[in-house]
Amino acid sequence: MTTADPDTHAQALIEDVPALAAYARPATLLRPTAGDPGPCDSSVGGPLLWPAEEPWPVCRASHVVWKREKLSERDRELWQECDRQMKARRRARGRGASVMTREEIETRERIMDGASSLDMMTWERIRLVSEHHATPAPMIPVLQLRAEDVPGLPMPAGTDLLQLLWCPDDHAEPPGQPRYYWGPNVELRYRAAESVDSPADPPRPEHALDHYVPQPCVLDPVRVVDLPAGDELTDEIAATAQAWAEARGVAYARGLACRPGWKAGGWPSWHLTDLMTIDCSCGARMRLLLTLDSGQDPKLDVGRHGELRLFTCPEDLAHPFRLNVQ
Repeated sequence: MTTADPDTHAQALIEDVPALAAYARPATLLRPTAGDPGPCDSSVGGPLLWPAEEPWPVCRASHVVWKREKLSERDRELWQECDRQMKARRRARGRGASVMTREEIETRERIMDGASSLDMMTWERIRLVSEHHATPAPMIPVLQLRAEDVPGLPMPAGTDLLQLLWCPDDHAEPPGQPRYYWGPNVELRYRAAESVDSPADPPRPEHALDHYVPQPCVLDPVRVVDLPAGDELTDEIAATAQAWAEARGVAYARGLACRPGWKAGGWPSWHLTDLMTIDCSCGARMRLLLTLDSGQDPKLDVGRHGELRLFTCPEDLAHPFRLNVQ
């Protein structure tokens, strides 16, 4: 396996396969490492340059919580009786005889009452429910990017700072996000750094899941060329690019294309699903703005599988952003 710079390979691939040039996108690998960033710095988990007079954002979406419900003595006895009957059938007739009867299935369905699991140590039903906190939870800083550190980062006119905050708790399909999204509720802000005189001291939420709280990190941004997954290309170009990479002992997917890690811009990977197109309400196909990767330092659990991606409208940044986890 070659150890050459992946970006050198990407540039060479484009030179040898000119048809790829139309698909190449600039990206900035953020490369966070533990540190002590200040409020004026690009950072992960560091302080934000936030005006003291501006209200700090709070989460008003419902949070996902696990609820436990004690079974009645009668339901516990019925559940245990079902177990005894199945074991008796297995002993008498063999392993295939342990299937529950229709009556036993109906009994257990009634006892579970839609709950997802049963703790047979405490004899409690466990169900997942969404509920609002009595007091909206303050969001926490996750990412701050200065335009000068990430050239080409899409920003509204008159701004030079992008800030991402989230509520460090689980949410199922928060407002404005797609079906089946599971993860933190996200807030995105743009501002002009020079307009902030005295940074705010943010409030902290009373409850936060540890894996949603990043350690403070400084960034070491590097500009790269990012290429798309094969599904985004014609069959001919995809086959040519793959053969070029294999001949040089490099990985096309996740090596030259869809670069992993904390990233601004570039292409999203669809390594766990089929290709998905994410469209804005205006009809435009949205473009990848940010990738937050659990597999990179700092370790964060940002979704069901490890990458949280934020997409914005290429026509108008004021249109609502969309989240996706992979």
